[in-house]
Amino acid sequence: MNITAQTLKQKVGQFFFPAVFINDTEENIQETERLIKEHNIGGLTFFHSRASAATNYESKKKIVFNDDSYQKIKDLIVRYQKVAPTPLLISIDAEWGLAMRIEKTPQYPYAITLGALPENKSALAYEVGKQIALDLKAAGIQYNLSPLADINNNPNNPVIGYRSFGENKEKVANFAVEYLKGMSDVGVLGCLKHFPGHGNTNVDSHLGLPILNETLEELMTNELYPFIKGIENNVDSIMIGHLAVPSLNDGKNTSATLSKPIIETLLREQLGYDGLIISDALNMHSVSKLYETKGELEWEAFNAGNDVLCFAENVPEGIEAILKNASPKRIDESFNRIMKAKEKVGILSENNFTSGTLDFEKTSALNLEIAKNSITKIIDNSNTELVFESQKEHKLAKLSLYKGVENIFFKTLNSKLQSPEFAFESLENSDISFLKNELENFETIIISLFVPKAKPMNNFEINDEVLELLSYLLQSKKCIVYVFGNPYVLPIIPNLTKASGLIQVYQDFEEFQKTAGIQFLENIPCSGILPVNIDIQ
Repeated sequence: MNITAQTLKQKVGQFFFPAVFINDTEENIQETERLIKEHNIGGLTFFHSRASAATNYESKKKIVFNDDSYQKIKDLIVRYQKVAPTPLLISIDAEWGLAMRIEKTPQYPYAITLGALPENKSALAYEVGKQIALDLKAAGIQYNLSPLADINNNPNNPVIGYRSFGENKEKVANFAVEYLKGMSDVGVLGCLKHFPGHGNTNVDSHLGLPILNETLEELMTNELYPFIKGIENNVDSIMIGHLAVPSLNDGKNTSATLSKPIIETLLREQLGYDGLIISDALNMHSVSKLYETKGELEWEAFNAGNDVLCFAENVPEGIEAILKNASPKRIDESFNRIMKAKEKVGILSENNFTSGTLDFEKTSALNLEIAKNSITKIIDNSNTELVFESQKEHKLAKLSLYKGVENIFFKTLNSKLQSPEFAFESLENSDISFLKNELENFETIIISLFVPKAKPMNNFEINDEVLELLSYLLQSKKCIVYVFGNPYVLPIIPNLTKASGLIQVYQDFEEFQKTAGIQFLENIPCSGILPVNIDIQ
């Protein structure tokens, strides 16, 4: 299709980025092909499966894993591009790599782990952005809906937390910009989200509408700071979050995604941003339940100032609503921004949409480098000597929580520090009272806690019985605790201040476990810094 000669209706089709699913039925795939052909849609946003997409995970549908997902997405992209009148801009959430959506693909550390790096190691955030972008290109994806510019200054945030670089606005801005540059340098579009800042909320916007009570002045000094830095560095796109900011919206609790004062007045006019603006997923309950008439939500989101309607569920009706209500000038503005983005990634001029292959070795080397620089000592009573002493007297034990004793951390320690090992894996196959009795005869215990979940719901899925065991051991033994997981878990562990040693490791990747083991054996200083304020008890 001649890009310049598109009709108004064809141009409007470009604003729609419906969700598509890697593991889907042939019937659904054909339905998407029809949408692409008939409505000239601009792009697609990929999810693993219907059970895992945006709001659907709340339905507790079981996610069925599929080792072939990576090959499937590559094949699907080729299929969808073949039927597209205008080349599609393929997008995905890959905050910590393709692994966020696709099994058996390279996984990089969470943003909170990168936030633990010293300021002078921000080049590692650049490398993560670059490597993720190369992985995306190998699959045929040109647009990463990442990174977060949200400053996580609310420990009870149910949805941002570990996905943010932390609570220091300069660091969040600096690391987000580095990550964006890494992607941009290899030709993949990035996206700062969730404007005007989703960090200080305690509601999950997949399900309800979070409300920010800050004034514009307060937002300018904190929440908006990383977005302003992104704009100064020519960020490709900004995603608007489903959150209400009454002070920016004549006192109304309207979602930012549907608010002209927030998008047109603040972001476009006051902050001078002329790049691509994309809505957060329009199927999220905070907005999807507002309009009964199909197409109305899509029109309201476009009218508020979004160029791209992500996860739009009513494409034909949405196109009609925009055609009926929007001026040709406004349609052209959004159309031109989308075309500029497509031009930047080269899809308008070439037919080859994939390049390169996944490089797991490079990912592993990068993860190792991040592990060496992010591990954080929180309590340090110079424990290495104490532990070797304890081992000589047969008073040392190791306890692994939520992973078996065969974990890499223990294996690394065992090169020089063998001792009896115990594990709790789950309430079904481990006996807490047995463990408690077995550990009675030991004075010193190295505890590795592999936090079961990254999200804080239900105490990160840590059983109460495990918390009670930890509380007892911390009060009665010399415990050196290594925490592999989200640092926001620390305040829920009772008597943690009584630990002889406390080391925050952030990820359970092999590279992190190995680095943690070597760090302990050789008593290496840790250069990581906690990226968020945490009160332990």
